[in-house]
Amino acid sequence: MNRDIAPEASAPAAVNERLLRRIDRAAVFLMLLGDEEASAILGRLSPPELERLGAAMMALGEIDQPRMAEALADFASEAEREMLPQRGRGERVRSMFDKALGPVRADSMMQRIEPDARPRSIELARWLVPSVLVRLIEDEHPQVIAALLLLIEPEPAAEVLAALPRALQATVVERVARSGPISASAIATIDTLLTQRITATFGAAALALGGPREAANLINLAAGDLRHAVLPAIAERDGPLAAQIEEELFTFEMLLALDPMAMGRLLRDVDNEKLVDALKGLTEDQRAPFFAAMSSRAADGVRDEIELRGRVSKAEVAAAQKAIVAIARGLAEAGEIVIGNGSGEFV
Repeated sequence: MNRDIAPEASAPAAVNERLLRRIDRAAVFLMLLGDEEASAILGRLSPPELERLGAAMMALGEIDQPRMAEALADFASEAEREMLPQRGRGERVRSMFDKALGPVRADSMMQRIEPDARPRSIELARWLVPSVLVRLIEDEHPQVIAALLLLIEPEPAAEVLAALPRALQATVVERVARSGPISASAIATIDTLLTQRITATFGAAALALGGPREAANLINLAAGDLRHAVLPAIAERDGPLAAQIEEELFTFEMLLALDPMAMGRLLRDVDNEKLVDALKGLTEDQRAPFFAAMSSRAADGVRDEIELRGRVSKAEVAAAQKAIVAIARGLAEAGEIVIGNGSGEFV
C-alpha cells in the first residue's frame, strides 16, 4: 500500500482524465471494498499516508466503470508479483470459515463450495416464482432455457414457458423435445449461470440457504410448543447445534418490541457499560424503546456516554447485546417479562 500512495508529480485527480493517478486508483479500490475490509487496511497506514489517501478519496467525483476496472487492474498487476500456494487451500479456507462462522456453519458452507457440492442455484430456482425465473433466463440461449425447464418441476416449468416471448416458445419446446440426458457439465454450466443471475438480482444472501437462524425462524413461526419439543431432541444428537438454534431463537432485535414496563425491568439488571456498548451499534430510532423506559435525565446521561465512548468495535457491540439478551432470556424464563406475542414463548 505504501507504493500505492507514494508522492507523484502529476496533476490533481480528475475522473475525466484517461488514466487515474496511482493514489486515485488506490482510493477507488478502497471504496470498492466493504467498510470493515477498508478499515482494516486504513488502520495499517501512518497519519501522513491516511491524510493523502483520504484527500484523494474526497477529491474523486463520479467513478465510472472504466475507472473502477482500472483500479482493479492495478491491484491485479501488483498481485501478479506474488503467488498463493494451492497446497492446503481447503484446510485454510475451512480454518477461516471456522473462525468467521463457527464449526457447524463452516461445515455447511464447505459442503456447498467444495468441488463435488450439489448444484445449489438450480435447487433454489425450483422455489422461485415463475415470473422471477423468467426474468433471469429469458435472454439466454434456447438450449439453456430448455435444459433448465427439464430440471425443475413440470408445473412451474410450464408457467415459465407460457411467460416467455412468443417467438421463443416454439424453439424452446423443440429443444425440450430433442433433448436427451443432461450431462453433469451442462448442469454445472446452468448452475453457474443461475448463481451469477441470482446474485446480481437479489444479492449473494439469496443463495445462503439453511443454518441455525433459518431453523430458529421455523420454530418461531410454528404453532404450539415446538421449541421445547424439538431442541432437546436435537441436543441429544448435536449439543452445539441445539445451542446455536437456541441462541438464534431470541435476538437483540426482539427487545425493541418490549413495552416500557418490561424494558424498565430489564434495564434494572443491565450494567450501564454494557448498555452503552449495545446501544452504540443502533440507530437513534432503535434506541428509542430503551430511552422510553428511562427518566429524561437518565436517557440524556446515556446519550452523552454514547457520544463520549468513541469508536467501539462490532465485536464489542455484539458481545454487549448478547449479554443483555441473556439477561432478558432469564427474566422471560422466570415469568418477569414477556417476549413476543404474549404467550410466554419466544417469537
